[in-house]
Order: sequence, then structure tokens, then C-alpha cells
Amino acid sequence: MSVDDLFEPLTLLHGPAMRNRFMLAPLTNQQSEDDGFASEFDQDWIRQVAQSGYGLITTCATTVEAGGIAFARQLGIHRDEHLEGLTQMASSIRAGGGLSAVQLHHAGHRARPELGGIPSPASSHTLPGVRALTTEEVERIRDSFITAAQRAETAGFDGIAIHGAFGWILSEFMSPYLNDRTDKYGGSVENRARLTLEVMQGIRRACGPDFQIGWRLSVERYGLRLEELREITAFILDREMIDYLDLALWDSAQIVQDGSFRGNSMLSVFTSTPRRGVRVGVAGKIMSAQRCAQLLDQGCDFVLIARAGILQRDFPLQVKANPFYDSVPTPVPAQHLRSGGLSERFITHMRGWPSFVIPTSK
Repeated sequence: MSVDDLFEPLTLLHGPAMRNRFMLAPLTNQQSEDDGFASEFDQDWIRQVAQSGYGLITTCATTVEAGGIAFARQLGIHRDEHLEGLTQMASSIRAGGGLSAVQLHHAGHRARPELGGIPSPASSHTLPGVRALTTEEVERIRDSFITAAQRAETAGFDGIAIHGAFGWILSEFMSPYLNDRTDKYGGSVENRARLTLEVMQGIRRACGPDFQIGWRLSVERYGLRLEELREITAFILDREMIDYLDLALWDSAQIVQDGSFRGNSMLSVFTSTPRRGVRVGVAGKIMSAQRCAQLLDQGCDFVLIARAGILQRDFPLQVKANPFYDSVPTPVPAQHLRSGGLSERFITHMRGWPSFVIPTSK
């Protein structure tokens, strides 16, 4: 396919179509207020990217419970009082012509006590001295995801994206290494996937017929098994339980190193899975116009722009203007990010990423 194909609309199972194949990935930025309220920096960033040509814009990971916090100054959607700021964010995205989604997040065992988080492991062996969640507590967290989705709908978002990646709670429950439960949420792969499935099903029942559901899935680390994840994904796609799957790979070109899919591209394991009406996209070192077009050739319906969107917030518009556009090499001076619209809080967060910001730059 050509770069021009990236600007073709993409229909979804529910609600309006994406106007093109660019989705802004959920970008952790630590620029909200300490109580989870959207800050002036959140609003400014969303206004900027809303005018940057994306088909769908996803917020950063947003807490469904106060106790599920993972980062300082993490955006929240666990209180009705958060709705005012969230509504403003949704309105800004709509004004720019793109679709919008809140990424729903709970840190699970990785919740940060020093920030008010309550570590919530699937297993009692994961954290010394911390007991596993009871069945009732798991169900409460499930219901918190569903209630948060209802808040997102009330705020005017087109949908939500369920964070099922990187060892956070839904990913944690999927892992046989982190989940040794003996109740209905542990044991077989079906039981370990139950929390994710119940969140999806509950949101679909609780929200309107046009409300969109995305799911972010990672397949690396945290004791996850690729074969199991493909089986779970095939089940979800066949039943059209979501509108789109977001494959969060560290590198969209990576090759499977072991197991039954050894030698295949990680992406192909999922793009070769029958998907019916569900759309599939990928994130991972997508830094150029030509790489975006290649990924459509490799079976993706859309691409998720992360680091390239931080380096150049209007990445889709740059690609539209230049089919050979490529991101600037990293690391970059802090001033490059500052002039590109990032707040000092966002820049401070990016300094924590290896080789992204020149260490001595002001």
C-alpha cells in the first residue's frame, strides 16, 4: 500500500469511523494534578493533538480506582468530580475532527503506596506480606472499569481503551506466573482471561450502542505466554467483543524467539488471526511515513503513533505533506520538545526514558 492509503477512513463495529489510519497512542505524561484532575497542561496538550490530524486520540492511562494509581500526577476517572476536565478534553478532540477514547487503567500489584495506591495482586506470593485479592475485590475492580467507562461516555468520549498490557492488573491476571488463584479467576487460561472478558462484556452492556471499546495487549515479559494470548485474542475477535485491538509491541518488527511461533514476526501471529469486523493496529518504533505504509501491507488496519508523536505532535499532517517524512533522531534537546508543545512536566517524564532527551539539555 502507499502512504495515501493511510488517509482512507476506517469503519468500526460501533459508532463513527476513524477519518484515517492514525491513532495517537496512550502516552503517559505525568502532567495531571495530584488528585487525578485534568490540569491546564493536559488540556493544552489535548488541544494541540486534536488539531494534528489523528483519526483517534487516546488519553494517557487513567485510573479507574484511586488505589490503582501507578504514576505521580496520573489522570483519573474514578470520581464524578473528574468529569468536568474530562468533558473539556473530549470536546477539544471532537472540535478537531477526531474520535476520542479514555484509556482505563488499574496498576494491580504495581500500585504505588507512596501515592495512595493499594497494591492488589492476583497471587499472595507476588509481593511479600501482601495477600491476594479476594473474589469480591476482583469483582469490585471489574465494576470500577465498567463505571469508569460510563463516566467516559458521560464526558462525551467516543469510547474507551482497556489497558491490558505491561503487567498491569488485566495482564497480571492473564499470566500463569503472576496468577495462581483457585477461584473462577485463576487456573485455566479461560479463567485467567475471565476478568478481561467480564470488563469487556460489562462495558458493552452498560454503555450505548455506538460506544467503542479498544483493548491494548502486550505479549512480552510478566510471565505471559504467546500461545495463550493468541488463543484468548482469537476468542475475543471471533465474538467481536471489541472494536479494535492495539498490539503494544516494543518493536513492531520484532521476531518471535521461541515457542511454536518461533521465527515468525510477532505482528503476524495476530494479523493472521481471523478478526471478523474487529480492527487491528500496532505500536512500536513507528517513526516514519514509509514504515506506517509497510504496516498496512503487513495486515494492520491502523498504526499507533507514540514516540514519533511526542517528537512531532502533528505527525499525521507531516506524513500527509511528505510521503517520505521521518522523525528526527533521538536523543533530542529538551528545547525541541518544549517548542513542540510539551509541558515541563511532560518533558520531566520523558527524561526518564533512556536516550530520548539529551541529559544536559535545558
